[in-house]
Amino acid sequence: MKKLISACLSGALVTALLSGCQSVDTINPKTEVHDYDFTFQVQPETFDITLTRNGVKEKVSKPLTPMRVTRFEQNQTQASWEYPDQKIRVNLTKQKTYLDVRIQSTGASKFEWPVLSGKSYTLPLWEGKQIPSRDPHWQAYLGGETYHFSEDFSMRFLAANLNRHAVVFIADDIFNDQVTFQNNPNLELHFSHEFPTINKKKTYGFRLYLTDQDPTQIAKIYRRHIQELGEFKSLVQKAKENRNVAKLFGAPHIYLWNDGILTDSDLRWQKLDPLLKGPTFGRIVEVLNANASDSGQELAQVIKSHTPGAWDRYQKQVIVRALNTALKLKTLYEPKHFPHPDKEARALLSKGIDKLSEQELYTLNKHLLKSALGESVTDVQTWGEGISDLIREMSRSGLNRAWIGLPNWADGLMNPVAVNTANKTGYLIGPYDSYHSIHKEQNMDWNTASFKDPTLYERATITDVNGQKVKGFLGRGRKLNPTLSLPAVNQRVRDILKNGIAFNSWFVDCDATGEIYDDYTPEHLTTQAQDLQARLKRMNVIATRYHMVVGSEGGNDFASRVIAFAHGIETPVIAWSDKDMRQHKQSPYYIGAYWSQQGGTPDRFGKPVPIKERYQHIYLDPVYSIPLYKLVYNDSVITTHHWEWGSLKIKGEISDRMLKELLYNVPPLYHVDERSWQKDKELISAFIKVWSPFHREAVQRELTSFNTLSPDRLVQETRFGKDMRVIANFSTHAYSYQGETIPAKSAVIYTGTQKQIFNAAQFDN
Repeated sequence: MKKLISACLSGALVTALLSGCQSVDTINPKTEVHDYDFTFQVQPETFDITLTRNGVKEKVSKPLTPMRVTRFEQNQTQASWEYPDQKIRVNLTKQKTYLDVRIQSTGASKFEWPVLSGKSYTLPLWEGKQIPSRDPHWQAYLGGETYHFSEDFSMRFLAANLNRHAVVFIADDIFNDQVTFQNNPNLELHFSHEFPTINKKKTYGFRLYLTDQDPTQIAKIYRRHIQELGEFKSLVQKAKENRNVAKLFGAPHIYLWNDGILTDSDLRWQKLDPLLKGPTFGRIVEVLNANASDSGQELAQVIKSHTPGAWDRYQKQVIVRALNTALKLKTLYEPKHFPHPDKEARALLSKGIDKLSEQELYTLNKHLLKSALGESVTDVQTWGEGISDLIREMSRSGLNRAWIGLPNWADGLMNPVAVNTANKTGYLIGPYDSYHSIHKEQNMDWNTASFKDPTLYERATITDVNGQKVKGFLGRGRKLNPTLSLPAVNQRVRDILKNGIAFNSWFVDCDATGEIYDDYTPEHLTTQAQDLQARLKRMNVIATRYHMVVGSEGGNDFASRVIAFAHGIETPVIAWSDKDMRQHKQSPYYIGAYWSQQGGTPDRFGKPVPIKERYQHIYLDPVYSIPLYKLVYNDSVITTHHWEWGSLKIKGEISDRMLKELLYNVPPLYHVDERSWQKDKELISAFIKVWSPFHREAVQRELTSFNTLSPDRLVQETRFGKDMRVIANFSTHAYSYQGETIPAKSAVIYTGTQKQIFNAAQFDN
């Protein structure tokens, strides 16, 4: 057994574990959980519960306005009563180390309890936050706001730090719950539950635990609870079910951008001059306009204004964009405009265009375009080579593993050689996909909202309680009811994979965000619980039936058994409604449009911008941040940033985000195109050289503890398993700890007896 343990610790830990090494207890020693026994007292008129331990009394909720009480009964372990005017019944049951609270509607449509009023709060907002109730930043940000519990809290618990203890509220579910923050004058949390008419379940409730005011203890109580429910699945278990999951260990997350299969280097511009005003480009303008693409009007203007022999950058961009858009169109072919198709095109045409798969259509259009443009364009076999070259260069630069995300599955179907290159390199590669919104009319620029079944828009969309259809993303279209989506999911995934494209991963937008609905459509009444189960089912189908490593936006823990990775827990969408960031294009804080004037990565993802101070405190400041999600799920779900807020997006924050990615064991997320890679490759390679080998091992271990080491909370420590830990110093001065000096803006990584120092300050922008 000693040899077995040694092999796991010193060798390739992934391989050892997947081949049957059972040294989990050595790698993941159990954290001692401090959930204390207590007695309880209750004042039913105000729903005032007091927990007492060693003479210390803790009021778990601010008393409610007095209400009339009937049928009150109490003994040492139970209490129950009714509020007849509110049509609510309450049952309390004392278990060994927790108090079970059940609140039942006997006719109420809504009820509010608890009202938390603590010195501070430990909340699973995104990764986790420690929020002092008198802090002006949080009072200004949260005061008056109402959050959906299913969506805005990554795990289903709340904790209030009271006199000497923390009281942890673990909710029995996440449905139809809201948390409203009020300044009164300190920050308070008001938890309320609705009882929808379509939901037969008329109860909600909590388990109340008494523990230390320590994020580690709070998180470990919840982790144990999840494990007892059988809802925890480790990454090692997931990798046994799909060995490709292990490719995530030590892998940065990279969105790979290109404008299409054709680039300006594929066109011989002087030879293109005599063709520009000919029938081929006339046909392209025609089909682009017919498909409501802006590229058609731009192309027509360039054709009209172009002076032969004088190509400027803008004109080239318009031509390339128009050609790449035309390559995706089912209506491109017309015999008189493409009279001499080559052998490959003729073979595909003989099948009938309506019977071609999407990948075959793109292949046909590439050969048609080549037949019409002749020597003015390079050979079809060379189109898209730059992406394959970029993938190989990333590998040569030290990125031995990576998750590659394509913003659209069409990018892969258009360039299957590049997908195959990524797969052979050892990378995970997969498309962005979504079943959230549905549009009435198909839109080639928003293909995730288009479905082959034309009846879905009318018969399978969500109706709110007022009888109105719920609008889709950005107010476009409608929201698709997940319980009616599975046939469309299977059809889409089968169609994408039909010709053997080498995808081995899949990113499903929104399904792990907790944005769920009650659907009041009479023909398909659906509760939030049913909505959520359908989302999990479709992700599980993609994972198991199609053998994909599945990730999703958000990563809230209801999805933890299904997904392997998530984007958004570490840095969520920041300030969606801030006009300076989203609308005012002249503002220094404007994060950019969904496109780039230079091509490649859209400005929204690739353009570095500063962040307002108020958001810096809320989303980034290490003083308030705690690895709460990681303390529960470090060895279960790999989490990183939302794609709007990649590792290099925020000016002045690159070094701190590097430190946090090491301290919290978080994969960096980058947006890469051929141009940006040349600019950022030295920074990326230098960080990955340190981060990747650490992550490979740490991600398979429990994050056993988190500690702040300095009074200003800027020096912090995490421990992974038995013998791995990280100390990060976010401050601008060195810090002495246990006889060692932790340099400013640095992380010290300890693995067994080895120590490595990473200096992040040199990389800030």
